[in-house]
Order: sequence, then structure tokens, then C-alpha cells
Amino acid sequence: MAALAETSVADELCLQAAVCELLCDTLPRASSLDAALRVIEQVRQLQLGDGLLTINVDATPETALDIPPGSASDEVVELQRLWSSNPAAYPLGGRKRKPMTPWARQLLHRAEVFIGEGDARLAEVFDDHARIASLGLHAVINVPLLAGGRCVATFNVLGSRAAWQLHEILLVRLLAVLAAPWVLAAR
Repeated sequence: MAALAETSVADELCLQAAVCELLCDTLPRASSLDAALRVIEQVRQLQLGDGLLTINVDATPETALDIPPGSASDEVVELQRLWSSNPAAYPLGGRKRKPMTPWARQLLHRAEVFIGEGDARLAEVFDDHARIASLGLHAVINVPLLAGGRCVATFNVLGSRAAWQLHEILLVRLLAVLAAPWVLAAR
């Protein structure tokens, strides 16, 4: 039994070392947004398994940014997909208009992380919940990417699990922080 426990710990440490190597050695050498996000996606897959990573940027017309929050013209935000780990299902450049639902207010206006767990919750929040379910995805973490204290992009991870564990949420938030400079430079 002791040998089995030692093997498990050794395997876990090797995986952690591989992830750290990717993030510390490979990510800084990435030559483009796509290369950087492929490294981050590789880490996501190693640590979280099957899923989807997308990055959306705020594509709301500039004139709308000057409108005070809460006014009638501030009721819709336009997002454009900058990157996708599954471009067949979620193509680059795809756009969606998001009304100011509680999800949008939390993520896009207050710049707070959103965690959605289970098919019922995803159906409450996302118009494309049937497509999400058809991909075998049942939970989401949306992390706001900030510039000047304002959400200008979202880092979105969907997983095949029905609920997230705390260490998984923290990992996704860390990956979002690492992706942010690349995303902000590309927008």
C-alpha cells in the first residue's frame, strides 16, 4: 500500500511539474495570441479534462461606452469570439448580443467571476444551452478580463462535470490572468 501511495504522489508531482514547465517556460515564448492560448488550453486539458475554452471580447460600439450604466441604451452588450478551442462548434469571429441579465450584470458590469453548475443553470443563462449540452458540457466558469477596472473580455471554460471543485475554479482564474495580457494586446 505504501508503494502505491508513493507512486500516486510522484505521478501527481510530475504532472504539476509538466504544467509549471508549460506555464513558466513555454507560455512566455509564445509568438502569438493563438500560440499562447494553445498552451493555456493544453494546461486546461491536462488539469480539467474534456471541455471548451473560449475568449470573447466586448465588441459593443464605442459610442455605447459613453452611455451611463442603467440607461435604456446600456441594456445590450455585444461580444465577439476572439479564440475557441473548438472552432467547429464555436467559430472565431462569432458574435452575440447579450441583454443585461443578472449573468451579464455580474460578469460584464461588476466584473465578477460567474460559476454555473448543472444543465438547468446553464439553460437559465445561455441561449445556446442545447449546443453546450450536445457537446457533453454541464458547467461553466466565466472570468472577466479587465482593462482600467472594466471588463473588456471574458475567459470562458466549460467542463463535462456537473459541478466545480474549489481548486478547479482557482486554476481557471489563474489561467485567465495568464491569458489576459495576450488577449488585451490582441483586442
